Amino acid sequence: MNYYKEIKETLIKNEIYKKVKDYSKNRSDLNTYFEVGRLIVEAKDGEARAKYGNKLIKKYSEKLTKELGKGYNVTNLKRMRQFYLIFQKGDTLEHQSKYIYIYLSNYIKD
Repeated sequence: MNYYKEIKETLIKNEIYKKVKDYSKNRSDLNTYFEVGRLIVEAKDGEARAKYGNKLIKKYSEKLTKELGKGYNVTNLKRMRQFYLIFQKGDTLEHQSKYIYIYLSNYIKD
């Protein structure tokens, strides 16, 4: 038995598993950010847009942070809204996922 080969194959399988798992998580994150952005846009359009939009995001941010923890500050929610507005008219979200992940990884912070 070649133990080195067995060890190497085991480690490679683990790395492959982690990559697939990471891709799946990233895809889920992208879909979530897109959906949150869409819901924020819809909620704003249902209210008096000009003066209520930022207040609504601030209100949601405070509630989400209190109930779910960090990561839902005003800036991140605005970026999710912006993300939706930028990508809503393009190809399907799945086709854009590589470019979107790069965009979001630079802007959405915990």
